Amino acid sequence: MRAVIGRQFGGIDDLSLEDVPSPTLEAGTVRISVRAAGVSFANLLFIAGQHQNRPSLPFIPGTEVAGTVTEIAPDAATTLRIGDRVCAGLPSGGFAEEAIVDAANVFKIPDSLSFAGATLFPTIYATAFAGLAWRANLKPGETLLVHGAAGASGLAAVEIGRALGARVIATAGGERKTAVAADYGAHHVIDYKRDDFRKSVLEITDGRGADVVFDPVGGDVFDNSLRCIAPLGRLLPIGFASGRIPQIPANIILVKNLTVIGLYWGFYMAWGKSKADAVLRAKVKTLFEELFALHEAGKLRAPVDRTLPLPQFADALRRVERREVIGKIVLAPTDRE
Repeated sequence: MRAVIGRQFGGIDDLSLEDVPSPTLEAGTVRISVRAAGVSFANLLFIAGQHQNRPSLPFIPGTEVAGTVTEIAPDAATTLRIGDRVCAGLPSGGFAEEAIVDAANVFKIPDSLSFAGATLFPTIYATAFAGLAWRANLKPGETLLVHGAAGASGLAAVEIGRALGARVIATAGGERKTAVAADYGAHHVIDYKRDDFRKSVLEITDGRGADVVFDPVGGDVFDNSLRCIAPLGRLLPIGFASGRIPQIPANIILVKNLTVIGLYWGFYMAWGKSKADAVLRAKVKTLFEELFALHEAGKLRAPVDRTLPLPQFADALRRVERREVIGKIVLAPTDRE
């Protein structure tokens, strides 16, 4: 099979497209013919060896795939069947024509959902839902502030927040991106390139601030979010696309009675563990059922910027690196160029 291979940690130019042996089916797993593989900022950290999920060498990037089931291990506890259309989350191995995935992390997708759109569910929508509904306990009528609202994670948070009944304030850079955030349901949109989002949030909320902040950016954005979050607010640091991991001043947390909530989705998918917690597995299964129901109801649109063939993986990664992507950019491994 063809796969994108990294034989050392570094940058995009350190990757190559190679013909390699198909991966071996292991106990409790299924084989997927990969029709679509999501590309994300986390892939850049993974390639550099800077992600919390650090692989051994050599490695294949990619944590979110969609395709068809072609083989199932005899001991796999699953209702999946050969030929099922599925999406899956995996710690690595997605940028390839085939992937071997723990059966518990493979989910049958609705017929209405394209393979490309399905790549947003295993980590992007799942993280947004788990963060906002499970961890932050976002309630109807509360104010949610979403940063990076034109990227895949941000747009997912906008849609999930709206579906949970929150008033959504979104920040994005430039007219094109702010227009997209508004189109996907944000009640208020702030162009951070033009306006001071801290000041704007306080004006929109009559000085109170946001109840929940969803932050995939980090850096100065995180720092300023602490200045426009409401008392008893909850702040979710989802990622650090700015490149700087912020330090949290405990005095602000104390004075405003804030809760800073961590969320690593790989914990719920049992990445890096030999055996997953059965209660968490059941909870994750229910989460995906809820997400697919929201999609069927038209509340999750699964925005795909474009789909590129696997040999153009470097172009896809560079588009993410330059922050040009609206929603998700996807590779199509089994569509040969």
